[in-house]
Amino acid sequence: MRITQPLSYRLDLPQQYPDSEISAPLVLDSPHSGTAYPPDFAAAVDFGALRTAEDTWVDDLWGDAIDMGVPMIAAAFPRAYIDANRAPDEIDELLLDQPWPDAINASPKVKLGKGLIWRMLDDGTPLYNRKLTVAEARHRIDACWKPYHAALGQVLDNAHRKFGKVWHINCHSMPSVAGAFATDRPGLVHPDFVLGDRDGSTSDPAFREFIAAWLRERGYDVTVNDPYKGVELVRAFGRPQEGRHSLQIEINRKLYMDEVTLRPSENYGRLKADLRDLTAALILWTRAQTA
Repeated sequence: MRITQPLSYRLDLPQQYPDSEISAPLVLDSPHSGTAYPPDFAAAVDFGALRTAEDTWVDDLWGDAIDMGVPMIAAAFPRAYIDANRAPDEIDELLLDQPWPDAINASPKVKLGKGLIWRMLDDGTPLYNRKLTVAEARHRIDACWKPYHAALGQVLDNAHRKFGKVWHINCHSMPSVAGAFATDRPGLVHPDFVLGDRDGSTSDPAFREFIAAWLRERGYDVTVNDPYKGVELVRAFGRPQEGRHSLQIEINRKLYMDEVTLRPSENYGRLKADLRDLTAALILWTRAQTA
């Protein structure tokens, strides 16, 4: 069952599992898979370049989870329009035609041009040939960022209410090699998977260690909290002391697609099957933690 909100998010639940009867205390979200480009975006780069900012195919790769009774929230809006995995105060004033009236968090991501509203792509290409107005930025927050966070929060609350605990996977992809303006470690060759729980502050480490061991058994190269520890969504929703565990998972795009054409590779099916098996293992594992 698919419920869509304009510009904001898509909530996927299988027909046989209504919201109050999800199969396990497990929730997925994919904040960077959105492909509905709003007409007011008015970016100065072509559509192909814009699409390089997407976590292309990530919602589909994890999509078998839905038929297993695991809800998924996926952004409908594109990451380059507004990034749901940033805090609302990560405002890049270099983008605006006048000062932002509220407090600003000049985070490392903002300094890279990758704040709440991106200023440039990973290769340094500017996204705009104009300044945005404060009103435009506020509209994107109100129309996209707030509904997405509210929807994810509600689904997590429902699972927590039903089971007493909840485990949340924040789903992402990463290029095989870090772009020049993507991170503070440009040119870094990425492993197959990076698991991030902000050094254990957003989840009981047992969650990430179960997943890391499972993936390594399948032959994948996995690192933990290096080079990505997790950003806003796991920070906002991960409160392990309350039984709310959030983990960011980054998947290397070389495992499943051509990074230039964005088309699935011959290995796509294998990875999708592995993620289905991982989801099945997590359903059993999370149920056991609440027994």
